[in-house]
Amino acid sequence: MSEFISFGEIMLRLRAPAHERFFQSPTFEATFGGGEANVAVALANYGLDSGFVSALPNNDIGESALRELRKFGVDTSKIVRSGDRIGIYYLETGANQRPSKVIYDRAGSSICMAAPDSFDWDAVFDGAKWLHITGITPALSASAAELSLQCVTEAKKRGITVSCDFNYRGKLWKYGKTAPEVMTKLVKYVDVGIANEEDCQKSLGITVDVDVESGDLDTSKYEALSAKVLEEYPGMSVIAITLRESHSADRNGWSACLRDSGGFRLSRHYELTDIVDRVGGGDSFASALIYGLNAYDDRQQSLEFAVAASCLKHSISGDFNRVSVAEVENLIGGDGSGRVQR
Repeated sequence: MSEFISFGEIMLRLRAPAHERFFQSPTFEATFGGGEANVAVALANYGLDSGFVSALPNNDIGESALRELRKFGVDTSKIVRSGDRIGIYYLETGANQRPSKVIYDRAGSSICMAAPDSFDWDAVFDGAKWLHITGITPALSASAAELSLQCVTEAKKRGITVSCDFNYRGKLWKYGKTAPEVMTKLVKYVDVGIANEEDCQKSLGITVDVDVESGDLDTSKYEALSAKVLEEYPGMSVIAITLRESHSADRNGWSACLRDSGGFRLSRHYELTDIVDRVGGGDSFASALIYGLNAYDDRQQSLEFAVAASCLKHSISGDFNRVSVAEVENLIGGDGSGRVQR
């Protein structure tokens, strides 16, 4: 029984060492990750009662993934053991003007093959107050999309708050449906929306004059975009959009905005240099926003917590954001010098 539930897929992450190209040397760094699992781990790190719901094969690799989640205090008791394989993604970390590269090997994974009747929703949501889902799982297969929609509808039946990171992954939408065809139905059940520069456009089909390929961002355009999202989805009470300025693989500008009934808010801006690992940056923002919305009365404070937490994630290798509430609050308070703490 967990208060904060994340639903999706945990994957085996195989990363080329340091900044090497694929198979430049015959090794991979093997860890675990995935958008929804990353959120579950971060929420547990913040001291929240966090659970992860998924399907995993009943083999040694699936068992290793479970152990990794349990190590952080994530409840895995509602994970279904079914199917034959865990999803995999390969990561090549970019540098300077060479971008990072992700290759997915997720077809036929346990969550892709899971049927809607695989889960006992009464048991999954027993004691829950929050569900987090993303636009990644619905992109995997027609059955995963159906399962995702069932998950959010079952949550709403029980009065559970639903957050969704709209995550658009163009490489995954291959089964005959477009992202807007699926996501516009799912997002009708969402209370808290989370997106990056392009997700609103490519996942929901909501557009304003925003150039997502540009390295520089005009925040006034995102003020208009956030207003349009809430207008299109009146059941949504909060929309938060991360704002990344990609100057190179190693140097990004980082901030975010949030809109609710109280208006439009813009966060502090961070200049990220010498980025260690940006994969999982959006998930670290989502998890910290969930924490902030539950821990603070002031929405500006919630936004600042989310941006600061995701700023710190860019300094940590791996999918998971291994930071504490105190470390995030220290950065918000101005302790960003990186001096050795003795």
